[in-house]
Amino acid sequence: MDWLNHIVFWHWWILAGMLLILELTSPVFFFLWLGFSAAAVGFLLLVFPALPLEAQLVLFGVLSVVAVFAWRKYREVHPPVSDQPLLNQRGQQYAGRVFTLDHPIVNGVGKVVVDDSTWRVKGPDMAAGTHVRVVGVDGVVFIVESAESS
Repeated sequence: MDWLNHIVFWHWWILAGMLLILELTSPVFFFLWLGFSAAAVGFLLLVFPALPLEAQLVLFGVLSVVAVFAWRKYREVHPPVSDQPLLNQRGQQYAGRVFTLDHPIVNGVGKVVVDDSTWRVKGPDMAAGTHVRVVGVDGVVFIVESAESS
């Protein structure tokens, strides 16, 4: 454990590099901030080589927490903008579209064919062949209303 007293700046930079590699191999956007914090502690240790180990660890912890919270706060204020905001919400992509009932809605449940798949629908009872408009999605079930009445 005597080696802990001989940590120098490049040890922190190696840790920073390992954390950045971990960031590249993981599906979360988290280790980047820890890597930046480790690099910052390494830089401070380069400037102030007499910085005790306890101060280095506390500084790393504080910088990591501040960096993560600062990033999350930034993302709340500046949410990502996408040209396809419903890309991973397939059912929501059909909201507002009109389809023809493939199976009648009986007791509030029926089916509609959309492209190459069949979707369950919920709504007022209607005969097959009626045009319905998707007004919402409940999981994988379309909530529909008659398109003729709108």
